[in-house]
Amino acid sequence: MTEADVPAVSAIRVTGWKAAYVGMVPQSFLDGMTVEADIQQRRQHFKRSKGGVTNLVAVDTHGRVAGWACLGPFRGTGTSPNTGELCALYVQPSLTGAGIGRTLLETVQALAHAYGFDLVLLWVLTDNTRAHRFYERAGYVADGAVQAEDYDGVSVPEVRYQRAL
Repeated sequence: MTEADVPAVSAIRVTGWKAAYVGMVPQSFLDGMTVEADIQQRRQHFKRSKGGVTNLVAVDTHGRVAGWACLGPFRGTGTSPNTGELCALYVQPSLTGAGIGRTLLETVQALAHAYGFDLVLLWVLTDNTRAHRFYERAGYVADGAVQAEDYDGVSVPEVRYQRAL
């Protein structure tokens, strides 16, 4: 990913949230999301993520960004330094099911292994059954850890998945 990819990544992230998280995240939060605001946020994250974080994009046959994934060291505590985290994986909603997410995930896993990670963790909204199925088919298992994020004053629970490399 380059800084020039940020607008396309933001568009995928925002449309992805609005398509995937209806009924899971407060509608007020989803309605308040804009590509423009996300572009500013992504640019800040991109500038800060130079050390240890890898952002990947998948492009279609026309060179347009079709998906995005972000890998870095696990941001939580209580794990070994050899633990990576899939921080984000989004695909343009109109292309869901085309294999882009699977390809990005396989690439992330290969990079994680090359970086010396022996375990990859990720968080999934508890109610996101589609994501649960996707990661479970790829060999990830829920490890019992839970957390919640606050969206417009509503606590939204997440479960953690892991996969040994």
